[in-house]
Amino acid sequence: MATTTIQVSREVRDHLATLAKERGMSLGQLIEALAAEQPTAAQRAERLAADRDVARRLVGVELSDEEFDEAPDVLGNIYKIAAEKARTARGTAA
Repeated sequence: MATTTIQVSREVRDHLATLAKERGMSLGQLIEALAAEQPTAAQRAERLAADRDVARRLVGVELSDEEFDEAPDVLGNIYKIAAEKARTARGTAA
């Protein structure tokens, strides 16, 4: 595998080195892992298209991309409800 050099400040280098050590990996392995966790715009678009195709098959109704874009954020709404319940529970437990 060919390697390359990336220039960063000493502070960033030291921070990354500490993270790598804590995780039991080399600095190069850490950078590779961090990069793998961040999909490109093209990869995100590819995943979105695949997810929409699965949803269309499961629902059994052909929905356009525009209809998906206009649909409510169900997962976001679930997170909001859960967060509100957690805040309420903390408020009554205090």
